[in-house]
Amino acid sequence: MILHNVLTEPEAFAPYGRVLPSDYDFTSVIDVLNNNTDAPEDGVVYVPSLDKLEGLPVFADLRDRIFGGLTIQAGYCNGTNTTLNALECHRGIEVLVAADDIVLMLGKKQNIVMNDGDYSLDTGTIEAFLVPAGTAVLYYETTMHYAPATTKGTFRTAIVLVDGTNTDKPIIRPGNEEDRILWARNKWLLAHPDSPEAAEGAYVGLVGRNLDLNEDLVYPDAQW
Repeated sequence: MILHNVLTEPEAFAPYGRVLPSDYDFTSVIDVLNNNTDAPEDGVVYVPSLDKLEGLPVFADLRDRIFGGLTIQAGYCNGTNTTLNALECHRGIEVLVAADDIVLMLGKKQNIVMNDGDYSLDTGTIEAFLVPAGTAVLYYETTMHYAPATTKGTFRTAIVLVDGTNTDKPIIRPGNEEDRILWARNKWLLAHPDSPEAAEGAYVGLVGRNLDLNEDLVYPDAQW
């Protein structure tokens, strides 16, 4: 994977999302992340909703201007990670605010292939994007994504989604193939066979290498 930069290569990022403009002030978000959230050195922690984030003025701004007035939640995804492991998507957009330099490994929902009733996505189609510290990005609904990654220690990111996303999976009677990949509320997930998610019972749908920044990333000049 060649590492693209969302700030200097917006055309490369355009199929997946966009950088939010500077009229959104995320200084307070980064302060809350740095002063009120933990970043484990041995894995990733995700908290869907945090009162200190949802009480900030910029949260209401995102709710009304970016999500068009929908009820939303703001939480965080922090820790240490270098591997892909899985890809997920949601109904609706997602906003990520990076307190540290991170790399996003992204795919396109349109690249999911159905063979004999089974979903698969080739990890050879995944692209990597550097999101510099202090940057906020918006993912489109069709963007397959998962936990941020870094080779620089720990990271902290705020995650804003439609309310209820990534919480307990609804109880359903599967009626079609897509129902098999519903992993949590508003969360459809494809796991790599070598991932912890697969070991926990997630649908195995990623084929190819379980990408790792330490082995699979190509660094352009002075980007990382």
